[in-house]
Amino acid sequence: MLNISFPKLVMIWLTVIVGLTFAMPNGFYGRVETHNDAMAIIETGQTNAELEADAAQWPSFLPSSLVNLGLDLRGGAHLLVEVQVEDVHASFLEGFWPSVRDVLAAERDVVGFVTREVSPPTELRVRISEAAGATRAFELVRGLATPVASFTGAAAANIDVNINGTLLTITLSDAERAAMDERTIMQTLEIIRRRIDEVGTREPTIQRQGAERILVQVPGVGSANEIIALLGTTAQLTFNQVEGVASDANESPGTGNMILPSLDQEGLFYRLERRPVVTGEDLENAQLDFDQNGRPAVAFRFNTAAARTFGDYTLENVGRQFAIVLDEEVISAPTIQSHIPGGSGIITGNFTVEEATNLAVLLRAGALPAELTFLEERTIGPELGADSIAAGQVACIVAGLAILVYMVLSYGLFGVFANIALIINVGLIFGLLSIVGATLTLPGIAGIVLTIGMAVDANVIVFERIREELKTAKGPARAIELGYEKALSSIIDANITTFITAVILFTMGSGPVSGFAVTLGFGIITSVFTAIFVTRSLIVVWFARTRPKTIEV
Repeated sequence: MLNISFPKLVMIWLTVIVGLTFAMPNGFYGRVETHNDAMAIIETGQTNAELEADAAQWPSFLPSSLVNLGLDLRGGAHLLVEVQVEDVHASFLEGFWPSVRDVLAAERDVVGFVTREVSPPTELRVRISEAAGATRAFELVRGLATPVASFTGAAAANIDVNINGTLLTITLSDAERAAMDERTIMQTLEIIRRRIDEVGTREPTIQRQGAERILVQVPGVGSANEIIALLGTTAQLTFNQVEGVASDANESPGTGNMILPSLDQEGLFYRLERRPVVTGEDLENAQLDFDQNGRPAVAFRFNTAAARTFGDYTLENVGRQFAIVLDEEVISAPTIQSHIPGGSGIITGNFTVEEATNLAVLLRAGALPAELTFLEERTIGPELGADSIAAGQVACIVAGLAILVYMVLSYGLFGVFANIALIINVGLIFGLLSIVGATLTLPGIAGIVLTIGMAVDANVIVFERIREELKTAKGPARAIELGYEKALSSIIDANITTFITAVILFTMGSGPVSGFAVTLGFGIITSVFTAIFVTRSLIVVWFARTRPKTIEV
């Protein structure tokens, strides 16, 4: 007996209603997007009449998730950057020098005086004055080696040491260089992702390409220069003691000091103690604020250990200047007026609101471990994306109308039921894309067009099977029931194999291939659901109301 239980019928159509409800915001894309942007700002505590009006453009009780549009549909910035991992190698060797100096100085009676020689960035050259102590110096420096922190290089030391007469040459081992490069790239990926996510862009694509390159695609950005400005700063923040003012950059800074220019006042140079009091790595939070004069500034807070260090320093140096240094430029050099406990403070300067916001983002995200070189940069205009969307809409409409007409001509009333399920199917695809926050690309539209064509396959199999059953003189109800039962295995087999292909494309592919795989996979799921459940429920309801003696398929 052809029948579907009432609870099952309710579950089928409840699923359809929920899916279409989540798909609905995409029909009002501009209004919902404006609502979402306004709500994001209001949630930070800022509000005004304009924001409230924008937020009211979409009812708050309705879903507001949208299908994110990819770079080829929305326009935006495309960047290919290269990480200068050699900077990290040089930085490690620079930081390794004090350890070498101290361990050799502890046995000066054996190795003599220790001096550092001029060397390329990839080497650290140290000369001792006593040739008789060369072997002992080699053993001491070799003892500073540590195991490489990686699975592949766990048995190797992090440095190689060679000695030629009284000259020791220290370099990174191959295993340490490989492990350091991997750590640098992964850290850079994470910091780039945090910086871009902090400024509220939608669904950026940030992925590694090759050994030392990173692809960055940010939809919805007006210019690639905006992203370059955000990523081009390494954001190395330090707090250094001011030793005095220098006349120019070429003046001798003195032992343990350095001379850096002022960011705000051209021609002004500060002599600073090289060793920082605290660094940006100790920051716990940084956010936009305003000083006592209402000018934009950046409020910061240190972690517990750094807060204690900073508090002790300010207590001991009341009345002295200290410099806030960002990427080797002094952005502010205030005088310590009193003890600053708690590790909180404010960075002032000639900032605009946007500059202060971006600086806070950079400080929160952390410093890049190495400099980035921009190998490729281009801005994709929104006009190209609009053309792509229009072309995709035309393709979907033409394909959809052709399928609708074909199904009605081929299967009559049953074709109408299949067409209703097809329209619901497309809506459910957009509902799923909205729920998971997937990004729709131009290949993704191709996947939807392909799904429209594939969506009726299951119905065609069922309807043809019903035709075969009707030829055996079975009643209409029994023919419909057997048609669905005997077609089920063929439908599942055909769609499972296609779904496996979509999963492989998503797993192994990236960018456009991944976007195509997502829409194809979701389309398969919704197609099977609508063919097996939605179309059948329509036929069952129609059959229960009309009770036809014969049917035409």
